[in-house]
Amino acid sequence: MRLSPLLAGCVAVWLLLSGTAHATAYPIKDPVLTKNKLYRTGKIATSECPEREIKSNHVPSAKRYLTSVLNCLNASWAAHAKRAGLPFAKARIGFITKPRRYCGHAWGKYTAATYCGKERRFIVLLDDDTLSNPWDLVLFALAAHEYGHHVQNLTRMARAYDYYPYKGKKELNEQIRRNELQAECLGGAFVRSFWDSLDRTQADWDELLDITRESGDEWTKDGDHGKGRNIAAWLDKGFRAGSPAACNTWTAPSSKVS
Repeated sequence: MRLSPLLAGCVAVWLLLSGTAHATAYPIKDPVLTKNKLYRTGKIATSECPEREIKSNHVPSAKRYLTSVLNCLNASWAAHAKRAGLPFAKARIGFITKPRRYCGHAWGKYTAATYCGKERRFIVLLDDDTLSNPWDLVLFALAAHEYGHHVQNLTRMARAYDYYPYKGKKELNEQIRRNELQAECLGGAFVRSFWDSLDRTQADWDELLDITRESGDEWTKDGDHGKGRNIAAWLDKGFRAGSPAACNTWTAPSSKVS
């Protein structure tokens, strides 16, 4: 079984830390990660983002759909950042139909989308697996997740994460999970801000959570995104709060980011 596109939106991460002399004990102590101003910005204001029509196995309609979602995300975050005094720059989107190298790295086996900080752009793989059943909320949430990585980039959390020291693969994977689960939570908060304008029901949200619970590290065995139940929990936590305040994965117990 292939990982859900929602969960496979893994930012291209390579931590070039071979020169680090000492590892830092947990919990994470960098204030850019644990006490970022992002957490004090309040709820993301409600705005409209009606979903565009999308067809099964139809790349052009998927491009229009996701571009529309990105436009909503850019407008929403621009307004939120202005109110909160945070930096803003638009994210961009691109599409491929076959895996290829991006941002200097090979395309991952389970990757449906990936964000590149230096380009402020994410690429979505529109293959048969992604487009076979595009009517659930997976594609919408996938774009919101990748935009969460964009927010991490704008608030300098991505840089702090890239350079945070670690000792061994276990600590490295936990840091990657904290980063990915934060993007998932931010994605949930974004979806909540648009929810009233979506022609969706609670059943649609519950279905997305069920899809999420059935994916994750249980399937990839990589240990770098989190168990399905934890991914779903952070997604739902962001959605219920509608605020980045709910998304401080860097101070969460290890059991919550396993």
